[in-house]
Amino acid sequence: MSILDAVLGFAVLAFAVTAVAALSIAQRVASIALPALLAGCVAQWLIEGFYWQFAPTYLLLAAATGLVVWQRKSRGGGWATVARVGVGLLLVPAALAWALVPVPNLPRPSGSYAVGTEVLRLVDANRPEPATDAPNDHRNVVVQAWYPADPAAHGKRPAYLDGRGRLPERVTVLPSCMMRGYDRIDTHALLDVPVNPDRARWPVVLFSPGYGAPRAFYTGLIADLASRGFVVLAVDHPYEAAVTELADGTIATPHERFLDDDPDQTRYMSGQLDVRTADLRFVVDQLERPDIMGSRLFGHLDTEHVAAIGHSFGGATAAAALATDPRLKAAANIDGTLYGTLPQQSLTKPFLLLESDHEETGHGAAYLDGNRALLARLQAGGFRYEIAEANHYSFTDAPRFFADPARFLMAHLMGGARGPRQTQRATNDILTAFLREPFGGGRGDVAAAAARYRDIHGGPVR
Repeated sequence: MSILDAVLGFAVLAFAVTAVAALSIAQRVASIALPALLAGCVAQWLIEGFYWQFAPTYLLLAAATGLVVWQRKSRGGGWATVARVGVGLLLVPAALAWALVPVPNLPRPSGSYAVGTEVLRLVDANRPEPATDAPNDHRNVVVQAWYPADPAAHGKRPAYLDGRGRLPERVTVLPSCMMRGYDRIDTHALLDVPVNPDRARWPVVLFSPGYGAPRAFYTGLIADLASRGFVVLAVDHPYEAAVTELADGTIATPHERFLDDDPDQTRYMSGQLDVRTADLRFVVDQLERPDIMGSRLFGHLDTEHVAAIGHSFGGATAAAALATDPRLKAAANIDGTLYGTLPQQSLTKPFLLLESDHEETGHGAAYLDGNRALLARLQAGGFRYEIAEANHYSFTDAPRFFADPARFLMAHLMGGARGPRQTQRATNDILTAFLREPFGGGRGDVAAAAARYRDIHGGPVR
C-alpha cells in the first residue's frame, strides 16, 4: 500500500466518523477537508489507477459529504439519525476493503548484492504432458532465475505474477480481482540485467513452491536469498500451479485428475511428486546449455554446487530430487509432508528440515511420521529447526497481501505472530549457513544462525 493510499483512506474514514459523531464540527471543517479529500481521490486515481478496494472509500466520502450538506440545509430531526446510521454502516465495508491491500509491499533484500531476474519458459521434448490429453503436448517447465546482478546495471521491474490481464477467477484461494494492482509490486529486482562479475560462477539453488502456489508467492524469500550470493531457480509446475504462462503464451491453470479409489489423494500426490521431481531434474539438465541459459546466465552457474529447497509440497519435491539426482549436493524441506516411498529413503547428502510452529500449524500424522522416518535414515547428517510463532504461510508473501490490522487479527486466529519478515530472514540465515559446507565454503555455523533469533528450537540430526 502506498503512502498516498494509506493517508487518503485514513483521512476519509476520519472525516466520515466526524460527520456521523459530530455534525457541527464536520460542517466547520468541511470547507477545508472536502477539497483536499476530493483532490486526493483524483490524484490517487490518476497516479495509481482504480483499485476495487477504493470503491467503498469513494462511496463513503460521497455519503459523508451528502450528510454534511443535507444537515446544513435542514433542521435535522429523525431523518438525520437515519442518515447518520447509513453513513456509519458504510464505515464497515470501507474498513474491510482495506484488509486486502491493493499493492503489497515486499521487503528489500538483506544481502550485499543487487538482484536481477530472468524468466525461462522451457519445453521438455522427451516428456508428454500428463495433465492433458493432446498427443503432441509436451511438458512445460517455467523457471524464474533470481541472481546477484551487476550493481551498475539499469533495467525495468519484472512482473510479479504470470498472466497479467488473463488471470483465472481465483489464484489459489484468492480472488484475482484483488490482484488488479499487483503489476505495481516492487520485487526489488531488475529484469534481464547482467550477472554480477564479482565471481566467475555462482552456486545454484532450485526452489519448488507449495502445492498449487505460483512461484511469485515466494518472491520475498527468493529475492532475499539471491541477494546473499546464490542463483535461485524458482520452478513453476504447470497445470498444478494456480497460474502459469507456458512457452507458447498459453495460460495454464490447474488440471487435477483425482482417483475415485484414492479418498485421501495420497496416490495422486505421489504421482505429482514424481512429475515435480522430473521437472527439477530437467532444469538441472539445462544448466550447461548455452541455448537455454542464454548470454546472461550461461557460464556464470557453478554446476558443481547445486541444491534444492522448497516449501510445503515443494519441500517434499526437494527431498525427492536429492534422493534421485546425484548432481545435487544438499536439500532443504520447509514444512513439507512427504509422499510415496520418500520417508523410507536413506539420503546420502546433507539435509535440512525447517518447520513452522507445530502448535500453530497443526501438522498432521503423515507430516510428523514421514519426516521423523526420513530424518532417522539420514546417512550424511542434517539439521532440524522449528520456528516458533511462524505458521505454514509465514514463508510466503501471502501475509503481505493483507493490511497490518487484518494481519494482526489473522495472527491471533491462525498463528504466525512472528510475521513473514522475521520468519523469512531467519529461514535464509539458516539456509545460507547450511549450504556453506556442501557448496565448498567450509563448515557453516547453522546453530549460530538459528541462535540469532528468539525461540527457534532444534539442532543437528545424527
